[in-house]
Amino acid sequence: MKDTKKAQLIEGSIAKTLFNLTIPMMLGMLGMSAFNLTDTYFVGQLGTRELAAMSFTFPVVMIISSLAHGLGIGVSAVVSRAIGEGDQKKVQRLTTDSLVLSLLLVVSFVATGLLTITPLFRFLGATPEILPLIERYMRVWYLGMIAVVIPMVGNSATRATGDTKTPGMIMLVAVFVNIILDPLFIFGIGPFPRLEIVGAALATVFGRTITLCVALWVLIRRDKMITFERPSLNTLLQSWKHMLYIGLPTAGTNMLLPISAGIITKLIATYGPAAVAGFGVATRVEMFALLPVMALSSVLGPFIGQNWGAKKYERVWAGSSYSHRFSIGWGLGMFLLLAFSGKFIASLFNPDPVVISTAATYLWIVPLGYGAQGGLRLSTIALTVLHKPLRSALITLVQAFILHIPLAYLGSQIFDLKGVFSAAVMSYLIAALIAYWWLKNSLATEQGIALSQQLDTRVIETL
Repeated sequence: MKDTKKAQLIEGSIAKTLFNLTIPMMLGMLGMSAFNLTDTYFVGQLGTRELAAMSFTFPVVMIISSLAHGLGIGVSAVVSRAIGEGDQKKVQRLTTDSLVLSLLLVVSFVATGLLTITPLFRFLGATPEILPLIERYMRVWYLGMIAVVIPMVGNSATRATGDTKTPGMIMLVAVFVNIILDPLFIFGIGPFPRLEIVGAALATVFGRTITLCVALWVLIRRDKMITFERPSLNTLLQSWKHMLYIGLPTAGTNMLLPISAGIITKLIATYGPAAVAGFGVATRVEMFALLPVMALSSVLGPFIGQNWGAKKYERVWAGSSYSHRFSIGWGLGMFLLLAFSGKFIASLFNPDPVVISTAATYLWIVPLGYGAQGGLRLSTIALTVLHKPLRSALITLVQAFILHIPLAYLGSQIFDLKGVFSAAVMSYLIAALIAYWWLKNSLATEQGIALSQQLDTRVIETL
């Protein structure tokens, strides 16, 4: 492993370090949001049925992405700590074993997904006229799932080194490929056949496949973070144990969140397919609006991991504080922007009045909670890297299932869609306050234990 991949985040200005890490990551995530928005835009030109079909697939796609993201957080946490400790061989072993584990999980999910498309989406509320469109899209998407999961996990290992430029560039490559292929495959331009919604799935798979190839080249050839030494079964299981202790609760929780989104989608489906389409447009715009905070949360984990591994505890707390203050300020700015421009933005995707009205309503209510939503994410990431994954998972589950869903059903009965959307704001505010309080206490406790262990070690060495 190259010397340049040793701990790079344990010195220098904390704010500047986080800023320098976040900008490349934000550009990459901006590209991925453009990826989703491009699909939504072109499919929206096919009609409301097609747009609704893609909106129904969003919770399931998010389950798979959440699995990969959760594993990625686990990988980033253990790899960044190993880098902070200066253990290069451990870094290679953990990175390699994480990709093997990811591949095994992909195989099982593809088999399950292909067998459950029809009953699952019927349960989510898809009507008979929309269900065939969903089936055609998801068959292609499932078969390309390996190109979604492996690059996400691999990029997390790269970010653990302090390199966010490369993962950002890898994501941008997928965007450019998707933007080019979407109209060609969907509308049948030139020599390409008109594939409509299937074309959107194929463009996604092609774009992601390129990121798979580039991500593997970076890990194997450039950074040499992959080892081809055959591990013993015990070594392999120990690697998986360390990753899954952090990654499994995170992945499990992240996979449950799309289930929560699916329940909310089913509730909105009672207002008609156009309302679902409008909800789909708004949630994709939301992904774009929250990009800087999401990018910051992606780099906060490696920052905390390296500094905690290097015993730089004061930098951990300062970095967390900076991040939370930024989230509050950015959330306020996005609320002011989207409250006044939501209707115009929605009209760019589809002319249906119900689609526009639903999306606009969402975009002047839910952004009120963006600051809290970002703070909740930052706190749970920090708790996970501090080896408190169960606390992180519990807070997230409380937000989604104890607060959001019951409040959404209650709000629907009283205020219709406005009540459904207001429930999201209330759930984020309450959960964010709990998460921040828990993080402060965990940091104080963990730092005290670590300092006590250091003192015990020094006493023993003296004796």
